[in-house]
Amino acid sequence: MNLKEKILIKRFILETLGTILGAFVMAVAVSLFLLPNKLSSGGVAGIATITYYLFGVPMGISMLVINVPLFLMSILKIGKKFFVESIIGTISLSVFIDILDKVTPLTEDKFLACIYGGILMGVGTAIILKSNSSTGGTDLFSYIARIYKPTMKVGEIIFLIDIAIVGLNMIFLREIEIGLYSAIAIYLMGKIIDILFEGIYFTKLIYIVSDKAEEIAKEIGNTIGRGTTGFYGKGMYTNSDKLILMCAVTRKDVGNTIQIIRKIDKRSFVIITNSREVLGLGFKNK
Repeated sequence: MNLKEKILIKRFILETLGTILGAFVMAVAVSLFLLPNKLSSGGVAGIATITYYLFGVPMGISMLVINVPLFLMSILKIGKKFFVESIIGTISLSVFIDILDKVTPLTEDKFLACIYGGILMGVGTAIILKSNSSTGGTDLFSYIARIYKPTMKVGEIIFLIDIAIVGLNMIFLREIEIGLYSAIAIYLMGKIIDILFEGIYFTKLIYIVSDKAEEIAKEIGNTIGRGTTGFYGKGMYTNSDKLILMCAVTRKDVGNTIQIIRKIDKRSFVIITNSREVLGLGFKNK
C-alpha cells in the first residue's frame, strides 16, 4: 500500500466517523427536543414526524423508506464514495433516532425545544457536510439537483420544500404553534450551518484609501503577513487620483490591521466588508 492509498483510507475513516458523529448530534436534536414537542426541521424529518404521530410508525424507519427513492435516483450520479458515506449517514441517523426515542425528552417547553433542537440540527448537519457526506433528504436532493442543473437555485427550492412540509405538519397535527416554533428551529439550523460550515473560512475584505498607501501596504505585509493589492481610482469630491488598497484578512487580524492603518494615517478612509470565501496563498486552497 503506497502513501496515497494510506492517506485516502485515513481520510475515508475520519469522514465516516464525522458522518456518524453528525448523525448522532442530529438524532439528539430530533429525539430529545423536536419530535417529543411535535416540531419539524423540514425535509424528510418533517414528513416522518407526521407519520410518527398519525400512524405510530417509528421515525427512523419512515426516514429510511422515504430516502430509498432519492438513493435510487442518485446511485449513478453522485459517485461511489459519496454514495457509501450517505448510506452510512442515513442509516446511522435513523438508528440513533429510534434508539434515543426511548429516552425521556430533555424538555417539554416548545420554545426551548425549537432553540436547542435547531442549534443541534445545525451542528450535526454542518459536521456531516464537512465530512463530505449526507443523511439523505433535502441535502441529497440538493446534490442531485446541482448535477442535473448547476444553475438551479437549490437553496430557495429546499427552503420552499421545508416551508411546505412545516405547513403540512400544521395541517395534519392541527396546531399553528407547531409551524411558528418549527420556523424558528429551521432558521437557527440554517444560521448554525453557515457559521460552522462556511464560517470556518469566513474572512474580511478591507479597502483603504490613503495618501500613504504604499507605507500602509508595506507595514501590513511585515506585521500581519498579508499581501495587499493596489488599484487606481478617482475621488469625485476632490477630483484627484487615488491609490486604493484591497487586503483580505482573517477576522482575528482585523483589529491589528486597523491599528496599523490608523497609526500611519489617521485621515485614511477604510471600508470593511464580509467575504464568504477566499482562495489562494495564505487562505483556503481548493
